[in-house]
Amino acid sequence: MKRFDTQRPEFSPYGFSCELWTPTRMSRPDRHNEIELNLLTTGSLTYLLGGKRTTIEAGRIGIFWAAIPHQIVDVEGDSPYFVVTLPLSEFLRAGLDMSFVNRILQGEFIVDLIRNTWDELSFRRWEQDLKTDSRVLQRAAGLEVQARMLRFSSGTTGGTIANSMARLTRADQLACYIAQNYQQPLNSQSIAEALGIHANYAMNLFRKTFGTTMTAFIIQHRLSHAQRLLVTTDDAILNIALDSGFQSLSRFNEAFKAGCGCAPREFRKANRPTATSSEPF
Repeated sequence: MKRFDTQRPEFSPYGFSCELWTPTRMSRPDRHNEIELNLLTTGSLTYLLGGKRTTIEAGRIGIFWAAIPHQIVDVEGDSPYFVVTLPLSEFLRAGLDMSFVNRILQGEFIVDLIRNTWDELSFRRWEQDLKTDSRVLQRAAGLEVQARMLRFSSGTTGGTIANSMARLTRADQLACYIAQNYQQPLNSQSIAEALGIHANYAMNLFRKTFGTTMTAFIIQHRLSHAQRLLVTTDDAILNIALDSGFQSLSRFNEAFKAGCGCAPREFRKANRPTATSSEPF
């Protein structure tokens, strides 16, 4: 049974996987460059992602891009839940409706409004298949995950989204303000002033609540924005850096390599879908 490791390096990949996790409040946000699908059999999980709280209830699938800082902040029940992680490049090659893809890459946490009785059986089968050394079973699981996402996306194109917004705490308000304004010049003083609180109080509260600094949180959002543009547009690297909120190309390159483990150009090359990649997995 897996549990969130607080010592886990950011952007350490999970790859294509389906595993059972122990529901646990996370002391800090996590980031990894995969699309994540969650399915609970009982209880609920509440995530903070992009400055918004979203609750997944038992029997419904939730999907989000895990490169965006995400953190489980509330748990009901102690039954294990399923987590599927799918590399971003495979998600982009799956032939999904582009409006659905863009919503995910722009930071929405989408929850399927329809409970499907067969989902738990499917997730259990994927978990077992991906434990084997059989390429056939692994590929079958990959195709079935792709098919489930196609059904998911066809049901959400019209904009149905279960975004359960609980009342935001003061710390959540800080995270929300950053998520909405990270493309602008920001520092702890300007953020605190915008919310009418003292900068030192804001910094201490943020670190205590989320296990990271506001500066690091700002950079995380900027990097996620840059990643999305790198894989979905042909924009110049400099334009992407500026659009993401970085003040210079050198600072962007430095932050990107530190946070993602490679240069922006290398990330784009590794994750852009290609015309010849018709078969995922």
